[in-house]
Amino acid sequence: MKNLKSILFLLCLLVAFSSNGQIAVSHLTCNSATNPLAISAQTPVFSWQLSSKDFNVSQTAYQLLIASSEEKLKKNEGDVWDSGKVVSAASQDVRYNGKGLKSEIKYFWKVRVWSNDKKASNWSVAAYFRTQPSDLNPTWIGAITKADSHLPEGRNYHAVTFKKEKKQAIIDASDSLSRRSIQLRKSFVVSKKIKEAVVYVSGLGHYELTLNGKKVGNSVFAPLWTDYDKTVYYNTYEINANELLKGENVLGVLLGNGMYNMLAERYAKFFVSFGPPTLFLKMKVVYEDGSEQIIKTDKSWKYSKSPITFNSIFGGEDYNANLEQKGWNRTGFNDKDWKAVVVQESPKGVLRAQQTTPIQIEEQFGVKAVTEPQVGVRVFNMGQNLSGFPTIKVKGKKGQTVRIWVGEGLNDDGTVGQGRSGKPYYFDYTLKGEGVEEWQPRFSYYGYQYIQIEGVNYKETKDFSLPTIVDLKSNFIYNSAGTAGSFTSSNEIFNKTHELINNAIKSNFQSVLTDCPHREKLGWLEESHLNGPGLIYNYNLKNYIPSIMQNIADAQRENGMIPTIAPEYVIFGGDFTDSPEWGVAGVILPWMYYEYYGDDSLLKEYYPVMKKYVDYLTSKADKGIVSYGLGDWYDYGEHAAGYSKNSPIALSATSHYYFGVDLLAKAAKLLNKKEDAVTYENLAISVKKAFNGKFFDTKTKQYGTGSQFSNAIPLFLGMVAKEDKQAVLDNLVNDIKARNYRLTTGDVGNRYLFQVLADNGLNEVMYKMHNHYDAPGYGFQIKFGLTTLTEQWDPRKGNSWNHFMMGQIEEWFYESLVGIVPDETNPGFKHFFLQPEILGDMTFVKGSYNSVFGEIASEWEKKEDKVSFKFTIPANTTATVKLPVKKNAVIKVNGKILSDSKNVLKVLTNEEKASFVLGSGMYVVECAL
Repeated sequence: MKNLKSILFLLCLLVAFSSNGQIAVSHLTCNSATNPLAISAQTPVFSWQLSSKDFNVSQTAYQLLIASSEEKLKKNEGDVWDSGKVVSAASQDVRYNGKGLKSEIKYFWKVRVWSNDKKASNWSVAAYFRTQPSDLNPTWIGAITKADSHLPEGRNYHAVTFKKEKKQAIIDASDSLSRRSIQLRKSFVVSKKIKEAVVYVSGLGHYELTLNGKKVGNSVFAPLWTDYDKTVYYNTYEINANELLKGENVLGVLLGNGMYNMLAERYAKFFVSFGPPTLFLKMKVVYEDGSEQIIKTDKSWKYSKSPITFNSIFGGEDYNANLEQKGWNRTGFNDKDWKAVVVQESPKGVLRAQQTTPIQIEEQFGVKAVTEPQVGVRVFNMGQNLSGFPTIKVKGKKGQTVRIWVGEGLNDDGTVGQGRSGKPYYFDYTLKGEGVEEWQPRFSYYGYQYIQIEGVNYKETKDFSLPTIVDLKSNFIYNSAGTAGSFTSSNEIFNKTHELINNAIKSNFQSVLTDCPHREKLGWLEESHLNGPGLIYNYNLKNYIPSIMQNIADAQRENGMIPTIAPEYVIFGGDFTDSPEWGVAGVILPWMYYEYYGDDSLLKEYYPVMKKYVDYLTSKADKGIVSYGLGDWYDYGEHAAGYSKNSPIALSATSHYYFGVDLLAKAAKLLNKKEDAVTYENLAISVKKAFNGKFFDTKTKQYGTGSQFSNAIPLFLGMVAKEDKQAVLDNLVNDIKARNYRLTTGDVGNRYLFQVLADNGLNEVMYKMHNHYDAPGYGFQIKFGLTTLTEQWDPRKGNSWNHFMMGQIEEWFYESLVGIVPDETNPGFKHFFLQPEILGDMTFVKGSYNSVFGEIASEWEKKEDKVSFKFTIPANTTATVKLPVKKNAVIKVNGKILSDSKNVLKVLTNEEKASFVLGSGMYVVECAL
């Protein structure tokens, strides 16, 4: 499907080029989404990309039309808004400036532009957006009320401290309806010709919606997780008129527990419930004659227990096919034995339209190898560690049960192990005995590579008393936001590292950026900013980061503290609840979003969150020093991984306090909050002074313990006095060399170490530090035979084998090896740098990044004493190229000497490297080394 979309997109471009020959407008988005279905009527913003075969193409003006119908738009009638010709280069986040938009209305829009040659483009292909309802007035229904469910309340039910008898008391006190998956149905009649139909739905914890037996949408685990006391997401779907039947139609909904209703059975990280499964739905049918019909959740709906007899996001899922009721979600079904629903208490959270892309099955893997470590026990190696669930095809007798164990590693005896990832976790499927049966879980997933099934035949029937597995697949689930970048090189360690990290990112790219896809599934916040640039280069996070910020805002305490996890489903206490390196994500992410996407909306919306958190840290500081937290978590050494051991906790906490203050001051200045800007600029100066007074040794020129983290982070943050910078940098490099080019940093320190080396021309040190197969290093994990990045540098010592927290090298791959670097003064890659590095024995690097303006590509290839570069610069942007060659080298651009090339906008003579500015286009640059 993705390849088909790409082909259609290219065809559209070719048509546009052939008809106009100059510039084409494509990739229209509204509020950063393609054809969104539930945006606020108050805040639409529009973006588009430009394409051209020519060089140095930029936009000088645009005209945007919004119409109430496709027909009017085709006639170029902007009856809702005609911007007229606006003289502007803006093609991103152009704000709506027309009359007030109505709620629950579909609008159609298109745009054309004028380029710097004063020619107008053709009109773009039409796009659309739909405004969300002003008030859904939800009624929530289910099988049992929260009051009658006797479910636990509060957020302190933690697996480590939870006693067995207390666990059992909760199980015993909870009626099965409070934990059981239920299916709900509602029939309705359509009697006239339909113009359009829209469904708004939220089923908590998760739901699967069908219309006349057919699933609506491609989502799994919808809606996205939130703190349900603060925010509840609903999803919006358009229904094609031909999917509705004349006469009776049936809406069917299957409900599961998800994070909304955590169970105290099998494996569980915590036992917290917001209530029993619950459903809200509103369907609006608009007829051709202008009349409307509303179908919504109320007492007229009916429910029954579903065949899913157990479902837990942490513990697994059981399905008894003998409990299926054929045709339950179709017309003609007799539901006389079904029960009337009860109207439930509404969740406390604000009902919000989910703007973030859904979780979907994105990849599928077949069986790679099969072993039989014990008699009757088969272990299937699916070839890829991932987050997801299996699909089985099985044939057997009615009542036989197939138990499926999954895990990311094997025990010494070759059976599947769950000791590191949380146990017991399994799926049970009970057969109905009707030929080949196909099943996959709906409401539980796990991190695994191996599948273990006992007491079955595989493909061939050898024992007729046993069920036979006919086929087995692994479904890789992650967010459908889409990829943004690519990277490959001549260095296989780096290539495999890139794969390891990205498979770990995808595994944890769920409703939140989870730490692992099995044991915790929690949104630990440090990963979002420490890996932020690498995440952005690899994936389209334009609509995903706002959801992280909503979770952070929801989690923020009254006193301003931002906890380490968001949503904060469980309160761990102490440093595991409050650590500056984690909480400061609430300040860093809005700024990072602005830097990479050129969009200041998060700075504007969450400035109060940023300010409250910085003020909270100020209240915890003693003379400018903050002295608590986890520090450089999982730093490397002979010690057990955990709290920072190599570097002072206070040094880490205070430097991140400074980081937050400094960014807040910049945000205040950008947003013209003059008083705040002065206040926090002065505070930053004060904290820097306190930090240097406390941690800097003026004699040795070392910070803290002299560890790599201790010296790297003040260098990264610009906290080192100019006259001391080189000495501190030398101390850092000397420590690395003394350890045979090995690192000692951890989860927090890696990014600062890597970027300080890159920013100070020490990329050869970075190269040596990672181009090996020893621990600590990515190469050791490759040699170990893993397919995802692990929690610890030595996977034999750690727990999870599917963590991306140590994946900060992705930023270096894209910014140093590929050389695509943002420009702080022109955020969002309106202008950027192309400055690749040629390192070690590498012979080529190739990479790309799909920025908001279009694809930026950079590659280089070295042959003997010559090197060639290929650059792609999208229309309406410019780039400064800085080449890793001698300044006086003879450089050719598209076959012409640099000084003679008409496509070069400017040659820069005051730079250390050979540098020049290019406009949009595709370039081949050749020179001698």
